[in-house]
Amino acid sequence: MKAAVYDQNGPPSVFRYEEVPDPTCAPDAVVIEVRAISIEGGDVLHRARGPLASRPHIVGYQCAGVVREVGEEVDDRRPGDRVVAVMTHGSHAERVAVQAGATWVLPEGLDFERGACVPIAVGTADDCLFEFGHLVAGETVLVQAGAGGVGMAAIQLAKRAGATVLATASSQEKLERLRELGLDHGIDYTKQDFVAETRRLTKGLGAQLVVDSVGGRTLRGSFDAAGYRGRIITVGSSAREADSVDVSVLRGGNKSLTGVFFGAELLFHTTRVKPMVDRHLHAVAKGDLRIVIDRSWPLAEAADAHAYIESRRAFGRVLLVP
Repeated sequence: MKAAVYDQNGPPSVFRYEEVPDPTCAPDAVVIEVRAISIEGGDVLHRARGPLASRPHIVGYQCAGVVREVGEEVDDRRPGDRVVAVMTHGSHAERVAVQAGATWVLPEGLDFERGACVPIAVGTADDCLFEFGHLVAGETVLVQAGAGGVGMAAIQLAKRAGATVLATASSQEKLERLRELGLDHGIDYTKQDFVAETRRLTKGLGAQLVVDSVGGRTLRGSFDAAGYRGRIITVGSSAREADSVDVSVLRGGNKSLTGVFFGAELLFHTTRVKPMVDRHLHAVAKGDLRIVIDRSWPLAEAADAHAYIESRRAFGRVLLVP
């Protein structure tokens, strides 16, 4: 099979598109013929500085496709099933082997492209808002990086839950498009102080919940944007800055900081997470939840797709198609 691989961390140019051995099917696994690959923020960071499981290494956390092989211990998947899968690495390839328990059957009406974007981004947003953020109707939530995958999902889920939704993005154009997803108030962080703007929009009170996937200096600002007893969720570091923050500033406002990693929940709380993701897959299939796809690239052009994401021009998801 063909795959986008690299031998060392670095910029997108480290990718090579070449022949690699086909994956083998373990007893508890399935082999999937990949039809669509959603490039996750973690994929980009992993390529830049993450550990390599092998050389050459195939990066990638999530993809959708058709089951072609089924392990002897698997009784709930069949060849021909249309599925989306989550894995530690390996999605940037024509085929991938993954534990059957880390797959979801795509409901009727949901295409591979949108299905490939759901579990990590929407599951993460759900956990940030509800499992760990304890969001309730009537509260105000600030979503950092609203034009990203987690951000767009968080805006929609928070609005459906009855919250007032604020979000940051890098342009007024992006913010206007986010209004279609339920955004109440947009903040252009390139021109506005998001802390001051959050305080103004909340009449000085601050947000009850802040979902921060950016990290670095933005995370420090999120502390100040949160109101009294505000909850701050840190769920990523897309800024690629060290999260060197003084947590003592949280004490005066009785604020809390929680780190969220969806992969750990999928591993340790499977019985909660699996049906939650399945529910979101059906919501996307019915049109109740939108997945916005910006662009698709051939798998052979993985370097260009990663570079496009790093340019911060994308609005929504960026895909690779084998």
